[in-house]
Amino acid sequence: MHWEKVTLVGAGLLGGSLGLALRQRRLARRVAAYVRRAASAGECRELGVADEVGLDLHAAVAGSDLVVLCTPLAEIPPLATALRPALKPGALVTDVGSAKAAVVRDLEAPLAQAGAHFVGSHPLAGLEKSGVRAARADLFQDAMCVVTPTARSHPGAVRRLKEFWQSVGGKPLEMAAELHDALVARSSHLPHFLAAALAHSVLDPARHPAQALVCASGFRDMTRLASGSVEMWRDIARANADHLREALDGFIAELRRLRQILDAPGDDALQAFLETAKERRDGWCAAGASSPSEELPTPSRHAASRVD
Repeated sequence: MHWEKVTLVGAGLLGGSLGLALRQRRLARRVAAYVRRAASAGECRELGVADEVGLDLHAAVAGSDLVVLCTPLAEIPPLATALRPALKPGALVTDVGSAKAAVVRDLEAPLAQAGAHFVGSHPLAGLEKSGVRAARADLFQDAMCVVTPTARSHPGAVRRLKEFWQSVGGKPLEMAAELHDALVARSSHLPHFLAAALAHSVLDPARHPAQALVCASGFRDMTRLASGSVEMWRDIARANADHLREALDGFIAELRRLRQILDAPGDDALQAFLETAKERRDGWCAAGASSPSEELPTPSRHAASRVD
């Protein structure tokens, strides 16, 4: 797949990694990046994440075939509104947000009115580090990239978006936005907040001074996610609050069950608890990621104006 011009609105970890992947694989004739600060623009130029880097949103978006919104979730709707006048007719617009239902609801109709096609995306790729200096050209290699079309999505736009994620190394997976949000609340959002809660609890200054000294690799691995972007995870929690609450309630119930097992006499229940967890995780690891061609039920789609 080749694009004439791709614009990255925001160039942190994900946006910067996309720019590096696009340029390294020669997938676009021009890659433009919009950033908010001159210092960020300098970093992007130094690292080579785009051919053009600037602070003018309309100039960055003008003439682009593909616009990827790579900012924290709370910034996506106002930026999408601001860039509408600069959109090329028939342009494909997507995002990389970790919660999809609200973004799809807020952006699909207004961008359609501007003559563009919006289809939501969520590449399941990332690090505990943030910022463009953490960007990697191979960040999306073998990563599941969820695409969330609706009944109004143009089939050609959906196809091109899935091909885009595949071209940077990802494995496209299509599903409805609400289903996505419910699933990632448990598998992505919950782990981050559990890591944060564990860091809060164990590293509380009120603990014995030796507590931090006996925190080794297990604690480091379990709390790695707590070092992620505070701004990003704050926005994710607010955007997907209902599903995150349900995930927390389910996990709290599991912890209570474990507490009951520990309180009960004998080791049989505890042995079964640990064995089941090990079997499920080992089986998941052995199976690997889902097939990139796998699709989950989505609303039926009808054709709009062509983007092919």
